[in-house]
Amino acid sequence: MKFMMTLVATAISFALAVPAQAKTRIVVTYPYIAALVGELAKDRADVTTLAKGDEDPHFVVPRPSFIGKLRQADLLIINGASLEIGFAPPLIRQANNPKIVPGAEGFIDLSQFVELIEKPDKVSRSEGDIHPEGNPHFITDWHNVPALARAIADALARADRGSASAYQNNLDAFLARWKARSDAWDKQSAPLRGKAIIQYHRLFDYFARRTGMRIVGELEPKPGIPPTSRHLEELIEANAAGTVAMVVTDPYHEKKSPEGLAKKLSVPWAVLPQDVAAVAAAKDIFSLYDTLLASVLK
Repeated sequence: MKFMMTLVATAISFALAVPAQAKTRIVVTYPYIAALVGELAKDRADVTTLAKGDEDPHFVVPRPSFIGKLRQADLLIINGASLEIGFAPPLIRQANNPKIVPGAEGFIDLSQFVELIEKPDKVSRSEGDIHPEGNPHFITDWHNVPALARAIADALARADRGSASAYQNNLDAFLARWKARSDAWDKQSAPLRGKAIIQYHRLFDYFARRTGMRIVGELEPKPGIPPTSRHLEELIEANAAGTVAMVVTDPYHEKKSPEGLAKKLSVPWAVLPQDVAAVAAAKDIFSLYDTLLASVLK
């Protein structure tokens, strides 16, 4: 009798058991995208990030494990504007997953949801590493984030329709927090308006436009071309003493050139994060902009 009761109890428990919700499998190209997915999906997603925060976003080293992750992915979310052109297309082809090929519902190109600047009139290799669609480093402007968050929330809801209301609630909560912080960043950046800076690569144009800073040159003579002694001298000649406030660079380029230029111009230089986890202080999507502003306001 006791044995029969145990069998019945076991059968009932199996019948009533609710199967675990399968997580949406998402591959993203950069840490800032993973940070946004984390804010919106919470524990409903399994996220793989292809690039590291302190890695050159143009030249991410493909790993064999990436192919397996892409093969199983429900969503692939990229920055777009040709930033991943050197590594993403071959990985997508080898994964052979129809859900995440360009044009499929599971392929999300975030550059489609923001206004790109610096679209070239012509594209030529003689002009260096030019992006035909425009400057792809739009994440450095915090005003672009709400549109990206909405696009990601919509993609999550399509991939996991049963949790659509949860994604919407998470989006609403995130946007409310973002509005408060965004207003604070707008006020905090006011002293930067009109200040001239020289950057290494065209990474911070959106950040400069948002803060009102003026970019008066790049250490690269052309995008993707390493600095030359002649070009550095030209930067010094073109900028009179006292007109440049700072030289800025990123975590992945060499530091000798920006440090040397700053010394000759008698100005400070700083390493700015271009992505979440590019530097230790930029640990999430909110602290990314805290760190960017703190680095140029000091």
